[in-house]
Amino acid sequence: MRQFVQFTNGSYKTTVRQISAFARLMPSAFFYSNFARIVFRSSYQAKHGRYGNLGWASSSYDVMAQLENVGVIFEITGMDNIRGTEGPCIFIGNHMSTLETMVLPCIIEPVKDATFVVKQSLIDYPIFSHVMRSRDPIVVGRTNPREDLKAVLEGGTRILFGGRSLIIFPQTTRTPVFDPKEFNTIGIKLAKRANVPVIPLALKTDAWGNGKRLKDFGRIDTSKRVHFSFGKPLSIRDRGGEEHNAIITFIEEHLREWNNL
Repeated sequence: MRQFVQFTNGSYKTTVRQISAFARLMPSAFFYSNFARIVFRSSYQAKHGRYGNLGWASSSYDVMAQLENVGVIFEITGMDNIRGTEGPCIFIGNHMSTLETMVLPCIIEPVKDATFVVKQSLIDYPIFSHVMRSRDPIVVGRTNPREDLKAVLEGGTRILFGGRSLIIFPQTTRTPVFDPKEFNTIGIKLAKRANVPVIPLALKTDAWGNGKRLKDFGRIDTSKRVHFSFGKPLSIRDRGGEEHNAIITFIEEHLREWNNL
């Protein structure tokens, strides 16, 4: 598959570019007008069975490019940790905004075919539901932890045994503040059951804010940089407590570093 984001030594940083006057003055309006076009086109393709892995990665990259076009700067590190991991794996990271759901496919999909564990609301979302359903995600309700665990363990094992990787955000909801107490071990349990490695993922994506009325459509703040960092793969031993804590430490250390920039 085509490599959309061009990495150098496993890293990427947005290059300096010319930003139009409209995009500088009204970044949210400029971005969302283009975002709507991308979503409608992708939804139409998915509804008619013409939205495969390449289409998903391509539309994801279009979203990332439109964010860069209004002045959002991306910094991505640790891609060599993905390339060096054989077979399917589980990406376990913090969940901050809508941005990671939209942009991660163009980063991960060219290297490892993957899908998400998503909330039921994303599957029911008007227009976007066609896109999400086409990716065969694992769907959880976020209201019954026991049922969610069963869905992830059974569906995740099926997907991983089929050669696809999974992206899991163990927090109950996306939030700009990382709380380890809200970071459950569902991904660790699945990795143990399927005998696959986990790759820690730390991210800072609050440049795409959470909206007050519509949570998915908050303010685009170009003063905040977007960071993604992928850690070295971890094999789950025993009950996975050590690995779970290692992922939390990885996320906390990166957030502390990024917040101090």
